[in-house]
Amino acid sequence: MLIAGFPAGPFGTNCWVLAPGPRAECVIVDPGMDSRAGIEAIVAEHGLRPIAVLLTHGHLDHMWSVLPVCDGYDIPAWIHPSDRHLLADPWAGVSGETRMMFASVVGAADFAEPSEVRELVDGATVELAGLRFIADHAPGHTEGSTAFRLLETGAQPLMCSGDLLFAGAIGRTDLPGGDPAAMDASLARVVLTQPDEMLVLPGHGETTTIGTERRVNPFLRGLQPSGPRG
Repeated sequence: MLIAGFPAGPFGTNCWVLAPGPRAECVIVDPGMDSRAGIEAIVAEHGLRPIAVLLTHGHLDHMWSVLPVCDGYDIPAWIHPSDRHLLADPWAGVSGETRMMFASVVGAADFAEPSEVRELVDGATVELAGLRFIADHAPGHTEGSTAFRLLETGAQPLMCSGDLLFAGAIGRTDLPGGDPAAMDASLARVVLTQPDEMLVLPGHGETTTIGTERRVNPFLRGLQPSGPRG
């Protein structure tokens, strides 16, 4: 399996490109600000053909480039319905300080939905590029935050966690749509029920594993798994 990623934009948001291998179809996860060149480089290097974008949530640092990427490759974007409105109005999900930070470039970014948007709800399974993704709705960071699990026979299981889980940390819950209680419930239900060997591809920072975070992440202490995930 091919896993390629890079931090993009001023927030260092990880954009991931996943494929069964080189010279195959691929899926792009979270094409954020300044990610187009990196995506194009990975696609060219490995001879890939993008067929879809998965969005872990609607914050602008994760979806800034979704319109040009989707319409440029003529592919759909998948997102939870609770965050879909942020595609056209990302400022509804950020703090006033963040909006001021981007005031000088807002005029250069016309936010709108891509030509094709598809919705994924909790537990939905979608097969893309020969890979089977399971969507786990994980509110807390945003109302529509979703982690995507990839379970392939004979391969290490992985999760694209977005801003649900980082190495040693979790996403903030003080932005519009954030909810600390919902975040704890999502961590217990979506994270702590996974096997220790599961690789975590986070929205920011270094990769990690569920086992490592179970041992060292202070935000998981005191939480108990809330039920099995299929």
